[in-house]
Amino acid sequence: MSKTILIATDFSLESLNIMKKVLREKNSSHDSGQFKILLVSGYDAGDSIRDLLFNNKGKILSKIRSAEFCEALSIIKNKYPDLVSKITCDIFTGYFQRTFDQYLKAADVEEAYYSESLKEINHSGKFDIVPFLKKTDLIEAKEIKVITPDFMPEKGKIAEVFVEV
Repeated sequence: MSKTILIATDFSLESLNIMKKVLREKNSSHDSGQFKILLVSGYDAGDSIRDLLFNNKGKILSKIRSAEFCEALSIIKNKYPDLVSKITCDIFTGYFQRTFDQYLKAADVEEAYYSESLKEINHSGKFDIVPFLKKTDLIEAKEIKVITPDFMPEKGKIAEVFVEV
């Protein structure tokens, strides 16, 4: 049986360092079983009728995720085929803690991880879900410290996935 792990993200390549660290820890501790990874960002869907009618999750995700991010996901999944059964990107569009708790129950999330160092969180309609993770009583969210160097020639490129942090 596989566990579901939620990782708070902003869909930047830098945010994948959280997932790499978690998978590295799971691999070194020899956790048995596979994991479903759920990468989630908050998204303000707006309140105009046009936006609500003509936008769907696929359109929104294609707008806020880069091609490099999607390619990096497949590289990480191929690096840990024995640990990762599925990686899913999703958005949370609610505004209340109760809504977030229902989201966690519906997704059957058992573990959650986040980092305070994500910088792209409040751009393009995205918002930070970390306050929801900290307040929930359903699971204990763990902070992952990710320190990236100020200067990195691979910054923003697919090669950033191969840099060990």
